[in-house]
Amino acid sequence: MPDTNAVRAFLEKRHVALADAVAEYAGEHLAPRREPADDDACRIEARALTAEMGAAGWLEAIRDRDFRACSLIREAVAAASPLADAMFALQALGTVPILLAGSEDQQAEWVPGVIGGTTIAAFAMTEPEAGSDVASLETTARRDGESFVLNGAKTLISNAGIADFYTVFASTEPNEGREGISCFIVPRETEGLRFVRPLILSSPHPLGEIAFEDCRVPASNLLGSEGTGYRLGLATLDKLRATVAAAACGMAERALEEAIAHACTRRQFGKRLADFQLIQDKLARMATDLTAARLLTYRAAWEVDSGAPRVTMEAAMAKAFATEAAQRIVDDAVQIFGGRGVVADHPVDRLYRSVRALRIYEGTTEIQQLIIAGQLIKAATPP
Repeated sequence: MPDTNAVRAFLEKRHVALADAVAEYAGEHLAPRREPADDDACRIEARALTAEMGAAGWLEAIRDRDFRACSLIREAVAAASPLADAMFALQALGTVPILLAGSEDQQAEWVPGVIGGTTIAAFAMTEPEAGSDVASLETTARRDGESFVLNGAKTLISNAGIADFYTVFASTEPNEGREGISCFIVPRETEGLRFVRPLILSSPHPLGEIAFEDCRVPASNLLGSEGTGYRLGLATLDKLRATVAAAACGMAERALEEAIAHACTRRQFGKRLADFQLIQDKLARMATDLTAARLLTYRAAWEVDSGAPRVTMEAAMAKAFATEAAQRIVDDAVQIFGGRGVVADHPVDRLYRSVRALRIYEGTTEIQQLIIAGQLIKAATPP
């Protein structure tokens, strides 16, 4: 359960009540579910989890753009079910661009289904040759009368193959670099949109590749205006990075709880593991890292909710520190459990396989460090 006392200064009373409610829900409805056995089962379970969270009302925080609420929900959900957390994250990623730049008609068409859990969203930015370097993407969108014709490929796309629509970033003016990137809503049934293949991860996740082959979408599916897609994509990631950090905190907190419980009951050489000073050292570092990560996380989410025009540095600090700390905490938990910690159906093994991706998606740790340094240098450089 999220430790709201540690971050209460960044929360309102309603957030504290929300944290209690979502923790109870996650413990009762998500934690008991077994991990899907293969990719087909994962895709079925992903849709079921999304529908369940929508019916329970947890996706409403996305529509409300309450990013502290989104962070609290992701923290509790990630501790119980990394796959459910991923589906919450993807509903947000695919929908926030519509909330930020979509017309009333676009929002009315797509947002209610996403929030209700009946419509699956996807965020299609990454390409085989354009990961962190978004400005180099090669997918094009050529204007043709009242339509745009998309051609290109996207890879490492979460929800590929099960999404009902994709928020797609493509170049409408290839010679203008980032200033020529635009963003489109592409429904799954659009002719020329093809699901190429699934990509299998060590932790269950509906990942894959998609392609656009003379894929024609109406101009009314353009989000905002031409050439604003790059800024829209970065704004979306800025607002949601704190929630990635929160998911990392949730996984770390679950790992710490499991490690403490094990250390207090497991006996070796005539005493509890918890009585060995090396174990105490691990637990102390794990708890300290987790508290620091949560403070950075909820500071960034508070900045977003407070209307700060940019939270680039705060969000980057939160994501970089929290995801790296979570990796260390989960790894230490595995070490405390020993052989039991690498048995496939054990909670800390599941966390170990799930936490690694958080250091990569929505901007690697290395990219976050460059962002932080860039912001510091910019602030220190006279205009």
